[in-house]
Amino acid sequence: MHATIFDNPILGSFLTRSSQLVLKLIGWQKEGTRPEESSYVLIAAPHTSNWDMPITMFLAFSFGIKVYWFGKDSLFKRPFGSIMKWLGGIPIERNTANDMVNQTIQAFQKNENLVITIPPEGTRGKVTYWKTGFYHIAYGAGVPIALGFLDYQQKKGGFGPMLYPTGDIQTDMEIIKAFYAPIQGKFPKQSGDASVRSQASQAHV
Repeated sequence: MHATIFDNPILGSFLTRSSQLVLKLIGWQKEGTRPEESSYVLIAAPHTSNWDMPITMFLAFSFGIKVYWFGKDSLFKRPFGSIMKWLGGIPIERNTANDMVNQTIQAFQKNENLVITIPPEGTRGKVTYWKTGFYHIAYGAGVPIALGFLDYQQKKGGFGPMLYPTGDIQTDMEIIKAFYAPIQGKFPKQSGDASVRSQASQAHV
């Protein structure tokens, strides 16, 4: 994977401290502890606002985590493309998005320390089903899923429990669904309830 700001110890430390300060200034609190595992898929949910991404990144940085995230290739055009990559961004082209599960599994297999954050809802709009790419990536790569969250009602965000996917997606998703049930996004009516399609679960990020 490409280098990020955290590969520079001085800048990485500065980003951790500055992110902690920003969170304090906007009234957000960290909750949970940084996972001990070196590689995992980090769920970013619920996703109902454009503010979710920057707050999620501030939280990740405040925990001192070198995190990667996927974004539309249009976000990586000049003059901000290099900065986006430096902050952990990975551009996705529409014609390659369907193969992102396999590509990401391969990235985990090639890197011993890798954290990738994915919003399972796929969009900040209301959805009936979560996309299951995050699950297939974790299961295929043999890494756990960190239940990351943003609770706008309490203005808290961070880490819930770690879940090791068993391959029984319906059962595992019930655990995930129960965890996110009381958590409110910025616009609660737009939150999905962590449901997935029965059996025919699509492997799309």
